Amino acid sequence: MTAEMIVVIIAIILMLVGLFFEIVRPDLLVFGTLFFFLMMGYVNTEQALTGFSNEGMLTVALLFIISGVFERSGLIERLIGKFLANTKSERGALVKLLIPISTFSAFLNNTPIVVTLTPIIKKWASEQKISPSKFLIPLSYASIIGGTITLMGTSTNLVVNGLLQQEGKEFTFFQLAWVGLPVTLIGLVYLILFSPKILPNNQSLIEKVKKNTKDYLSEIVVTYEFPHNGQTVEQAGLRNLKGLYLIEIIRENRSITPVTGETTIYHGDRLLFTGMLSTIADLQKRKGLTLDTGTDLSLNDVEQQDAPLVEAVVSHQSYLIGKTIKQSRFREKYNAAVLAVHRNDERVQGKIGDITPKAGDLLLLVTGQDFDPNQEHRDFYTTSPIEEQKFYESENKGWLALILLLSMIALVTFQVISIFKAMVIAVGVLIAIKAISPKQAKQSVQFQVLLLIASALGIGNVIKETGTAQFLGATIVESLAPLGVLAILASIYVMTNVFTELITNNAAAVIMFPIGIEVASKVNLDPIGMAVLVAVAASASFLSPIGYQTNLIVYGPGGYTFKDYIKTGLPLTFIVMITTIGIVYLKYI
Repeated sequence: MTAEMIVVIIAIILMLVGLFFEIVRPDLLVFGTLFFFLMMGYVNTEQALTGFSNEGMLTVALLFIISGVFERSGLIERLIGKFLANTKSERGALVKLLIPISTFSAFLNNTPIVVTLTPIIKKWASEQKISPSKFLIPLSYASIIGGTITLMGTSTNLVVNGLLQQEGKEFTFFQLAWVGLPVTLIGLVYLILFSPKILPNNQSLIEKVKKNTKDYLSEIVVTYEFPHNGQTVEQAGLRNLKGLYLIEIIRENRSITPVTGETTIYHGDRLLFTGMLSTIADLQKRKGLTLDTGTDLSLNDVEQQDAPLVEAVVSHQSYLIGKTIKQSRFREKYNAAVLAVHRNDERVQGKIGDITPKAGDLLLLVTGQDFDPNQEHRDFYTTSPIEEQKFYESENKGWLALILLLSMIALVTFQVISIFKAMVIAVGVLIAIKAISPKQAKQSVQFQVLLLIASALGIGNVIKETGTAQFLGATIVESLAPLGVLAILASIYVMTNVFTELITNNAAAVIMFPIGIEVASKVNLDPIGMAVLVAVAASASFLSPIGYQTNLIVYGPGGYTFKDYIKTGLPLTFIVMITTIGIVYLKYI
């Protein structure tokens, strides 16, 4: 092992630790690691930046736009809503939910599918008096395994295909279906039969908070003795209160939210506070402020004041990570006030403005009239129904987009054109017929995800060019050769899967691909077979909420703990692993 290899391995380990502990946003951390390697001279500029022109990465960008059309049309939500309409039982609902979800996920980005269906499932479960936690993890898992069926099923498949093209080979459109279809069928049977017995009966965050309103809300009445009548919140000294957060002002049955430092206060206003309510006694000592204990204002009253309550999950690439709620200027930026923050199904204590959100945190928001549930940068995903929300486009355009997509898939399947060219044509047509505007197309693209993929591809080149992949591949083969090829395949699968659970699926695939290819050459395995193994292992994240975006999205709304993912996901992990290794061994050795 050379000194260069040692530095590369140490740097990658530090990057993995940083990703696990969420020191900074994943895309910035991976890009920073790539920049370090570039400065050290381990790769040249072309090798480091090759990921930014990689066909797989660019195809992912185009698929974001196509998924954006479906998200705006509301087509998938309406179809699933109709499927669930007359369903009463848990297993019946799972059948009607998971089969179409896994099918949709084979052809569309599963993240927007899970985002848009989570509030629908929660609303349906509430109407049927069934816990939504019985459905949300199965929703995520079904979308993951469905994505293993086709080349475009997940960004990971496209990234691995881009790496494979550098080796002079590539996937056909349904190449992964040899593994993905059996995995999906067996996985769905497991989820439908067994997940209802394993998963907990949890209430939604809104329901929990409504049962404990006094732990969250206190009401202060502004009397005629208040010396700051007509002044702003800032001038009245109510802006930076220790342990308290002013989320709403009720004035003559009219709601003012979110409250900013420039909001004016008048006699008769009712001020609604949240936070460390034990300090409310200090506030009512001020002249003209009286704690109202007789009105018994509840969260239902808040909602009736045209300030709907919304649950939102902080995303991996969120602008909020690393900043306190106050530093991020949350109220001004999103036109919403944070009522509570829950992490690991427990409320985060302390003053709301001083809390630093993490990926997966569940925020309970009191929203203003201009609140946008589909904010441009996807800092969080709204997971509760918003009655006023309108779809941007008609359902007809959703059907048109579906027909166009299926036509392009047919051309790719019969190898008339490449998947990249097919997606370029599809996006061009969708923009030309105004199914999506250029602005909406830009908003649909998750640039942080693309930066992560492109940077990870550069790091993959570092692992390959420095000889690190060859060294690690040879070490694995030499160590496990006495146990046979199956043991070697299992080691690559497990390593990839562990990386996926700890970091992200795309980063795991890019790190393990060059090592896997070296191993494949030494055990006479077709590189296509190793690429399939790595792609499936990188997607099969079932043991934690942090390895895969869809698991993170349902984490807070389902009120889950890490233990719930392990109990439900461990059997599915073994099912997918055994099926994948067995098929790869039989087909590609």
